[in-house]
Amino acid sequence: MESHVRGGTRWRRFAVVMVPSVAATAAIGVALAQGALAASFSVSGQQFKVTAETLHGEGFEQYGALDVPSGKGPVPVAVSAFTDATITGLCQSVVIPTPIGDVTLKLKAGTNPKNPVVAHNLYIDLDQLDADATFNHINIGVAAGSTTYGPGIDNKKTTDPGSFAQEAESADLVNVHQTAWGTSAGTFKLAGLSLRLHMGSGKGVECY
Repeated sequence: MESHVRGGTRWRRFAVVMVPSVAATAAIGVALAQGALAASFSVSGQQFKVTAETLHGEGFEQYGALDVPSGKGPVPVAVSAFTDATITGLCQSVVIPTPIGDVTLKLKAGTNPKNPVVAHNLYIDLDQLDADATFNHINIGVAAGSTTYGPGIDNKKTTDPGSFAQEAESADLVNVHQTAWGTSAGTFKLAGLSLRLHMGSGKGVECY
């Protein structure tokens, strides 16, 4: 039986989109009570926006891969991976179409520079990145999977182990703006977490 349609949006799709978000929110709350979060951030095959005031990463590597978002075919991404990362002013937002209009889910953390977000084995599947970046002891043109630095290839994604990659002992990024298909980390400590739902989308509602 076809689900009911209101305003051009099927309620079944609304439920499929919203349920993972609610579940992720509950998981975040439980994990924060324990002091750490091992999690991934992705919503129903949609891109989301990420900003950060600063990101310092130890053990950086970057390589190409194919991500397979839920409900979509493979999409090419650049995987940026850090063994350990410290982030200030983190913001992640995703726009969710609903029968009552766009709803933006926004997560913010690490707003106090003295109490930043801390991540271990952090992977970001991105297709756009703008930032002021400094790479220390960079090595360009290595083969993916044979890097000295970084947490190694994420085996959950389709990656050619012999493809082009780059690495650095450490990296510093300032004024980060990016769009991504997924973020995952072995441990994610979100200091000062704020998670809100906002009606609408676009500049002023999303992270940028």
